[in-house]
Amino acid sequence: MLPPQKKSSGAEIEELIALLAKLPGLGPRSARRAALHLIKKREQLLLPLARALGIAADKIAICKECGNIDTQQPCAICADAGRDATTICVVEEVGDLWALERAGIVRSRYHVLGGTLSPLDGRGPDDLFLAKLMERARQPGVTEIILALNATVEGQSTAHYIAAELEGLPLRVTRLARGVPVGGELDYLDEGTLAAAIKLRQPV
Repeated sequence: MLPPQKKSSGAEIEELIALLAKLPGLGPRSARRAALHLIKKREQLLLPLARALGIAADKIAICKECGNIDTQQPCAICADAGRDATTICVVEEVGDLWALERAGIVRSRYHVLGGTLSPLDGRGPDDLFLAKLMERARQPGVTEIILALNATVEGQSTAHYIAAELEGLPLRVTRLARGVPVGGELDYLDEGTLAAAIKLRQPV
């Protein structure tokens, strides 16, 4: 039996590595390399990053109108008078909103659900930002709801649930075209695929 591995650095550095390892895409070895790089670039990276994280923790909040994250209330997108207020594009997470914004193809308002319905995980309608969506859908002037949800089982189930809840309202409810692959997530798709999916959206 091998003896327990000794720590090669102090507790503070080990905590930094452990926290970095919790980030998506970073395992223990990648986190160790990232921590070492930050430490080597203390003045250029580590200290500015620490300041930015402190500011973010203090100022960033969830928009009460749409569920986006920003440092202002309402968020910059909701406050943008140049946006098409007749259309609301519904996404699962903020990362999906960012993906559509990068593609530069959506000029509507957004609504971030904060996840999908998942009975197996105990996530029901009350756990998502759905009540506010229904309230916004009933506002005068709203004519279309785009369900830009991921092409996963949970995403499509959530889309069907929302479409059923919106039934009877004077709205056009559309979904992304089938150019979005089954199992695909918006944040990982290229801008061309996203653009085609939005332009070729179909009635639910």
